[in-house]
Amino acid sequence: MPVQRRVATRGCPVAREWGLERWRLGCSLFLEWARREEEQAEGDGVLLACWPRGREKTASLGTLRRWLQPGMADSAQAQKLVYLVTGGCGFLGEHVVRMLLQQEPRLCELRIFDLHLDPWLEELKTGPVQVTAIQGDVTQAHEVAAAVAGAHVVIHTAGLVDVFGRASPETIHEVNVQGTQNVIEACVQSGTRFLVYTSSMEVVGPNVKGQPFYRGNENTPYEAAHRHPYPCSKALAERLVLEANGRKVRGGLPLVTCALRPTGIYGEGHQIMRDFYHQGLRLGGRLFRAIPASVEHGRVYVGNVAWMHVLVARELEHRAALMGGQVYFCYDNSPYKSYEDFNMEFLGPCGLRLVGARPLLPYWLLVLLAALNALLQWLLRPLLLYAPLLNPYTLAVANTTFTVSTDKAQRHFGYEPLFSWEESRTRTIRWVQAMEGSAQ
Repeated sequence: MPVQRRVATRGCPVAREWGLERWRLGCSLFLEWARREEEQAEGDGVLLACWPRGREKTASLGTLRRWLQPGMADSAQAQKLVYLVTGGCGFLGEHVVRMLLQQEPRLCELRIFDLHLDPWLEELKTGPVQVTAIQGDVTQAHEVAAAVAGAHVVIHTAGLVDVFGRASPETIHEVNVQGTQNVIEACVQSGTRFLVYTSSMEVVGPNVKGQPFYRGNENTPYEAAHRHPYPCSKALAERLVLEANGRKVRGGLPLVTCALRPTGIYGEGHQIMRDFYHQGLRLGGRLFRAIPASVEHGRVYVGNVAWMHVLVARELEHRAALMGGQVYFCYDNSPYKSYEDFNMEFLGPCGLRLVGARPLLPYWLLVLLAALNALLQWLLRPLLLYAPLLNPYTLAVANTTFTVSTDKAQRHFGYEPLFSWEESRTRTIRWVQAMEGSAQ
């Protein structure tokens, strides 16, 4: 049975007598005490006493803290924070950057670190938050150290996502593993205490054996058997981040880290969705079914993934004992479907159609074609880049059920999806339609 602590809230006599702002300041001190108590037992709540006795309502400390935040942020004692987002010009990184500017009131400087800086950054420099664009490479330790110095929080989204063989295994390892190690060491040396890492569901699976992961959570047993360079690199990088939790940073305080594992991300700017759309246009508005409709995958909207990153970064300081060293799947209310059927939720309203109720080619033939593609890729690599969508790894992933069902993020730091499935779908369709207009 959770322990409940009683605190007066809006509408009570104490609040009226003290004045709302003084009352909020007193409650902030209470929250600090209650936070420490709560770390000893996950799930404790605060009993709100503004309702008649017998009808009190219980709220999490995270909920109460968010309500108090406006008054606390106005206080002269409110801390102004410096955030660094690595890979801030990438697909997810851009959404994290924009979400921070919208949802983090304590932000005074936002540093965006990327190998390639995009023109849209200029539009962000006119707002009240100082936006600093830093061109740099995560594989260069000195560049990472210079970007991290003085930052309070690092959100490390930078990484090389490559399941098609466009980059060498050595390059993937250098960016994803050594780059992450550079970020960790920079935090330790500079005294930056909070690190949020963008991991991937592929740290877990689907594995090369094709074993289904059906409605699993962060504790579901599953054999994470990998051979492809990309999931191997993400698994190693995630381990580095989690093992770094608790290391002493400059000044003697502990580093607090956690990792977020998105399932298949979709939304505005998704490169693979763009590739499928243009492929359909080249084929006369048709895509041919290659995956059985019974194979389900979990997908999550990029805006909700960004929102979860912001919430984690905000709560790490207050819930270090609970969240430090933890992993969280990123999830929302997007439906479970096969990759092809899910993509048609957006491509269908834009004029494409999926041909066939069943795969047009038998699975054994797809296996043969995938192996042939892999052989051609290996033979042609010294001469040219050949990176087809179909290879043994992508075939295994697409044909293996991998769905997530968890509420760990909601329990630990109050996460609820910011965007409903309907809004996520509408936003993505509008983005595809904009591509359609530009292609004409």
